[in-house]
Amino acid sequence: MEKAGRDGDGAPRGPVLHIVVVGFHHKKGCQVEFSYPPLIPGDGHDSHTLPEEWKYLPFLALPDGAHNYQEDTVYFHLPPRTGNGATVYGISCYRQIEAKALKVRQADVTRETVQKSVCVLSKLPLYGLLQAKLQLITHAYFEEKDFSQISILKELYEHMNSSLGGASLEGSQVYLGLSPRDLVLHFRHKVLILFKLILLEKKVLFYISPVNKLVGALMTVLSLFPGMIEHGLSDCSQYRPRKSMSEDAGLQETNPPADDFVSVSAPDMSNSIPGTVKKTMTGNRGGDAVIRTEEPLFQVGSDSSKGPEPNNTNQFLKPPSRPSPESSESDWETLDPSVLEDPNLKERDQVESEQTNLFSKDSVLADSPPITVQPQANTGQVVLIPGLISGLEEDQYGMPLAIFTKGYLCLPYMALQQHHLLSDVAVRGFVAGATNILFRQQKHLSDAVVEVEEALVQIHDPELRKLLNPTTADLRFADYLVRHVTENRDDVFLDGTGWEGGDEWIRAQFAVYIHALLAATLQFDNEKILSDYGMTFVTAWKNTHNYRVWNSNKHPALAEINPNHPFQGQYSVSDMKLRFSHSVQNSERGKKIGNVMVTTSRNVVQTGKAVGQSVGGAFSSAKTAMSSWLSTFTNSTPQSLTELPDGKP
Repeated sequence: MEKAGRDGDGAPRGPVLHIVVVGFHHKKGCQVEFSYPPLIPGDGHDSHTLPEEWKYLPFLALPDGAHNYQEDTVYFHLPPRTGNGATVYGISCYRQIEAKALKVRQADVTRETVQKSVCVLSKLPLYGLLQAKLQLITHAYFEEKDFSQISILKELYEHMNSSLGGASLEGSQVYLGLSPRDLVLHFRHKVLILFKLILLEKKVLFYISPVNKLVGALMTVLSLFPGMIEHGLSDCSQYRPRKSMSEDAGLQETNPPADDFVSVSAPDMSNSIPGTVKKTMTGNRGGDAVIRTEEPLFQVGSDSSKGPEPNNTNQFLKPPSRPSPESSESDWETLDPSVLEDPNLKERDQVESEQTNLFSKDSVLADSPPITVQPQANTGQVVLIPGLISGLEEDQYGMPLAIFTKGYLCLPYMALQQHHLLSDVAVRGFVAGATNILFRQQKHLSDAVVEVEEALVQIHDPELRKLLNPTTADLRFADYLVRHVTENRDDVFLDGTGWEGGDEWIRAQFAVYIHALLAATLQFDNEKILSDYGMTFVTAWKNTHNYRVWNSNKHPALAEINPNHPFQGQYSVSDMKLRFSHSVQNSERGKKIGNVMVTTSRNVVQTGKAVGQSVGGAFSSAKTAMSSWLSTFTNSTPQSLTELPDGKP
């Protein structure tokens, strides 16, 4: 009879792929001590061997600085084992125990404490749900005080796959442990800035310790994007682990793998290859094409009035060999590194509109992958263009947006061994979390650093800060969220579970916001509407990969969405107060003024107390002396003299 949770061929039927125990060895460092089923088929359960794609697993499951905490929880993402696979979601529960408390102490236990993590590798992003089950089992595993007792771990694997075999990604169980309410209470108006940073596909680094606070804040921000947790992270960890320090030198001599993609725009293609095909797609609002880099997709021929002619010299698209230190943006999406050195290319945005075909029939090689084509609306003729397929399971509005695709990574926790990914040319951006201060110190590798503890968003580029400066309507929206959350936080009956001001309500507000923003971009003469969202922000967002993918497909359901900003309206005095409050809280000068005001207020209060105590003490002494004198005076005076009540003069 087959075991529960597995098919006849041995493949897992449920969402859980493996149960893994990672320990810290005093000589070898972090290593896998147990895996069920074995990580590599044919190996034993106690094998230390790791698949090449998962070589960072021990350092992710047992985080850096874990010895400073008695227990911790980690969310992490692993790349797929196969080229066309999806992200593997890891949840790890870490604990440490004194070695003298063990009933069975193995020979390799030489330190005073034993540090281990029990982690689950899953096909589904059920972070909080798996964490709740895993914490109980981890506690019981440590209470045995004998780590050779692995039967409880095998039972955990069978139980999870049997109970979660038909688990759905719809419903509140996906968001278990992720509280937007707490996020808004902590970051307040800055939540919207974080939201827009990720929309722009910037390099965002979250920093705090311990790890459970880090991954909780990061994943809660992502939960504000409709459908992102459920279906938007399946392509978020497509990276290659570094084999050796000399691998970078060898990359230039090897062809990129079939899983690497380059996303290029039609204007860039026509502008950056002199003497080649200068044809674009009429009616293509996004102007984007997705091209594999392992095999050549098309030949570039000379452009003439007679039509494209074959050219013996083939020029193919390939990723650049090295990053550009002069730009905060990775040149991952450019055709050639030399493009960045030509400032005139930025001004050449106009392309020839009369040429309508990008790919001629003869220019596509026979062995190249097929191109998905689809008719575009809003044009007078039917034009076939390369279709942009996100590969994600989308709803009628095109959600989730294809943000974490094509080299934009989501790494809730990054180990120090993954530091090279921040400057990898195959990584065009990331939303990552770190607890090691080395990540935070190297600010040139990121566009923004989010200090979770201080609720501080540090944006390095002044132009990006200006671009993300919230509009009046955005400030009203953020203030609306903050007011509803703070007004209900002391209600013992709500406690975050009510609708208005609760977690689901906050997610609904952001869904309304992003739907209205998308609908606004489709309107004609929409400058006035888009100004409420920020024209510079919208212009920058339209150049991102996620918007181009969304814009290249039809979403009829958006026709029913009101494109106006949810909080549009005339400027008022309350808006002035909001703007002033935001400026004080976020600008450097405002922070200095605020600190001075707080310090001055504190000094005034302390001085007032001191003066009050001094004056009050003198007054009490005078009152006592006067009372004593009156008492003496009363005793020596005639009875006709009446004493003042309470002995007060």
